[in-house]
Amino acid sequence: MKLTILGGGGFRVPLVYGALLGDRAEGRVTEVVLHDLDAGRLDAVTRVLAEQAADVPDAPEVTATTDLDEALRGADFVFSAIRVGGLEGRANDERVALAQGVLGQETVGAGGIAYGLRTVPVAVDIAQRVARLAPDAWVINFTNPAGLVTEAMSRHLGNRVIGICDSPVGLGRRIARVLGANPREAWIDYVGLNHLGWVRGLRVAGRDELPRLLADPGLLGSFEEGKLFGPDWLQSLGVIPNEYLHYYYFNREAVRAYQEAHQTRGAFLRDQQARFYDEMRDPSAAAFLAWDRTRAEREATYMSENRETAGAGERDADDLSGGYEKVALALMRAIARDERTTLILNVRNQHALSVLDNDAVIEVPCLVDAGGAHPVAVDPLPDHATGLVCSVKAVEREVLAAAESGSRTTAVKAFALHPLVDSVNVARRLVDGYTQVHPGLAYLG
Repeated sequence: MKLTILGGGGFRVPLVYGALLGDRAEGRVTEVVLHDLDAGRLDAVTRVLAEQAADVPDAPEVTATTDLDEALRGADFVFSAIRVGGLEGRANDERVALAQGVLGQETVGAGGIAYGLRTVPVAVDIAQRVARLAPDAWVINFTNPAGLVTEAMSRHLGNRVIGICDSPVGLGRRIARVLGANPREAWIDYVGLNHLGWVRGLRVAGRDELPRLLADPGLLGSFEEGKLFGPDWLQSLGVIPNEYLHYYYFNREAVRAYQEAHQTRGAFLRDQQARFYDEMRDPSAAAFLAWDRTRAEREATYMSENRETAGAGERDADDLSGGYEKVALALMRAIARDERTTLILNVRNQHALSVLDNDAVIEVPCLVDAGGAHPVAVDPLPDHATGLVCSVKAVEREVLAAAESGSRTTAVKAFALHPLVDSVNVARRLVDGYTQVHPGLAYLG
């Protein structure tokens, strides 16, 4: 089975390959094709994968190419993990937004809109190529903003594109662990959009254990989200929000922390990864050890500004091992082998959440089999959550409209409608600022 990874020179690719190395079952991936526009990054990652596989018999064969069409032909699965504009683009997203006093995070608020505006045209081109060159392939989208990009691609690929994220999985695992339950045996009642969702229940043997957690401030304060949001706020909500909702519930504090930080997250990762790729220019460097050391530092500093604002302290060791690659492997196995499973995924609504139309991509539990991912119908969200979901989905739709039409006016509308952008004038200045630093936004007329 052939797997093509777009963005194959990206830093997190070894996580995916590591998951593939552990899969020994019949029908596993035997061929991995890495595609990237940067040949140097491809070479670096290929070296890391070779060292990963050194002691693994019959490891999947790895090839690399800068030719997109060549990479796609004959693929059974396509992982889209591109970063349009690179980490320099992410750093610029943050800088321009913070200069206007609003959030520049890559998936939330102004930064997410800017990232979406330059990524959607590229993602649409990829979707059209997949439809033409590999019409039977399944596309698994890692590219942020994941829900928005998945929806853009779904307009050309239908249900054959599925978005994944490790945040809901990690949240469910942490809740189950605190409650003494096995995550594999728990049903996580989770619903929302990517990076905008809530756990409303965790059922074990038919019994919802979440009320027990919400009633115990000590338990609530013992895991990542409890430390971020505080037990009192979680009890007030009556649900456990995805960690990214910290940007909404504590927006002023988050913006101030990012403005006062020595470096934004994007700038930190840009510099950190530049050091790694520079080190890989030395042919004698131990590629995998250098990558693993860099990865550990990356994970330990994840959302550090938010945790500092909340006084949450360091991340728990159990939360430093990633997870999205495990979701990807489970999804691929379920489809390729009809190994039926349940996963929280980004898929078209298809009547699952009544407040949104059927084509809107949402993040919900799905039953996965050889026919793809089938969203499970969910109860309506509480009003406060419904308002956020509808507002952010409306913004996503404006981003898609702006990317399709090239309309600068529509791009301004997308920024202005976002709940974390507080002024039409700020929205206009954001569009001005982003078009100045991003050549990929030159299409906005």
